[in-house]
Order: sequence, then C-alpha cells, then structure tokens
Amino acid sequence: MTDTTRRLAPKRIAQDIQALNSLRAIANYAPMRPEASSQTLQQAYQAMRQSQQDEVVMEATFKATRDRARAAEWEFHNAVLAMKQSVVGQFGPNSDEIQAIGYTRATMRKRSSRKKSLATGEDLSQ
Repeated sequence: MTDTTRRLAPKRIAQDIQALNSLRAIANYAPMRPEASSQTLQQAYQAMRQSQQDEVVMEATFKATRDRARAAEWEFHNAVLAMKQSVVGQFGPNSDEIQAIGYTRATMRKRSSRKKSLATGEDLSQ
C-alpha cells in the first residue's frame, strides 16, 4: 500500500506533469474510469498547482511571522535585563527587591574558598 502521508518527490511530480502534457497528443483517448478523464486530470493538476502556490505564500508568511516573534522575544528579554539592572542600581545588591526578581542577594552567596596551593617541587604521583 502506498504511504500518502509523505510528499511525492519533485521528480515524480515532473514525470506526472510530462505524462499529462503528452496525453494531449493522444487524439482518441477515452478512459473507462471517470477519475482518469482529461477534464478530471486537468482539474487535479490545477488544484495541485494552486495548493503549491498557497503553500509558498503561507510558508513565506510563516517565516516572516517567526522572525517578528523572534525579534519581539529578544526585545522583551533585553527590556527585562534592563529592568533587573535598574533594580540592582536602585535598591542595591543585598535588597529584598533583587531577590524578588530572581537574583541572589549578595549576603546569601557562598564565598569561594581558596584552595591551598601545593609547594613547588612536590611530587603528586605518590
């Protein structure tokens, strides 16, 4: 059974279009199946072309919308960073206000402990 959920390869579509165009050269074509009639084939071809054109337009619209959303996200992020810097500048690094915006108060940070340096010349392989 054919998987109709995947797209057809452009090569296959080009072959189908070539077959449709070649059908015009057959003067006495009279199919028994209604879905194989020249008129039905022409309508299906036009519907495919219109859908492909709509897809291109919608894809361009989607890309433009995605770019606008990305720019708006960065604008918002930069505004939040500016707000956080303003809060630190206005209230100081040890205030309740900076804790409210997600920063750690200066007095609550762990101080880094210094590691004792080894005397030069000691052998560490023992």
